[in-house]
Amino acid sequence: MLRTMKELLIKAQEERRGIGAFSVGNMEMVKGAIQAAEELHTPIILQIAQVRLKHSPLELMGPMMVQAAKEADVDIAVHLDHGLTVDTVKKALELGFTSVMYDSSTYPFAENIARTKEVAAIAADYGATVEAELGIVGGSEDGSSDHGIRCTNPQDAKEFCAQTGIDALAVAIGNAHGNYPVAPKLAFDVLQEIHNQTQVPLVLHGGSGITDEDFRKAISLGICKVNIATASFNSLTKKAEEYLQGAGVHNFFDLNTAMVQGVYANVKHHIEVFNCGK
Repeated sequence: MLRTMKELLIKAQEERRGIGAFSVGNMEMVKGAIQAAEELHTPIILQIAQVRLKHSPLELMGPMMVQAAKEADVDIAVHLDHGLTVDTVKKALELGFTSVMYDSSTYPFAENIARTKEVAAIAADYGATVEAELGIVGGSEDGSSDHGIRCTNPQDAKEFCAQTGIDALAVAIGNAHGNYPVAPKLAFDVLQEIHNQTQVPLVLHGGSGITDEDFRKAISLGICKVNIATASFNSLTKKAEEYLQGAGVHNFFDLNTAMVQGVYANVKHHIEVFNCGK
């Protein structure tokens, strides 16, 4: 069933668990993610980042994600991740997305607030959830840029949330998008202070590659939403490679099944890790 992300985050807070936000780029990824969620009877978030739209156009992916969420046997929110333009945010909302993120984290603090408030006002007309980012999470969703890593200032986070009225805050605590060369060292002390200073659910971007133990610790310190993208894309690719390298004649339908299974396995693993409080 299609839900707002805010509803799912509030429930995750109450149950002291994290909710997985799984990036998708095609039908097989949508199917695999929902299959895992339904099997584990656990709500999830389906999301797509703006940088992915050159490969997975929003006008094609959006309706499929929304319809899949409506027909699912579990609660699912549909989220635009790292929106970079107001026009894209508006398009996602018009397609039925129940949550949007407008990423102004690379702008000065005051401008980040102003830009976020603008999008929050737009999203309010649709009853949609709003996520924003403060501090700088390393890398980018498609690996095309890297502004470095700048940890979120807890006092700034308190002011930012108060002025913007956002529903969820993505924090920078040493995490980064893409493949980690080595497991990151997360600043849990910073996370704890941000949690103490703010009331909104916190979001961990760059989840692929973080250890299960660190996921659970981050969730215990206020993280309610964990973004998983690279791990799912890698898992799909590996399963497709295994199928195509196998003996015999290959066909689209078995390839389709292999891709679904790759995403299903990765999403299932992460849901089980994030359900630490259930």
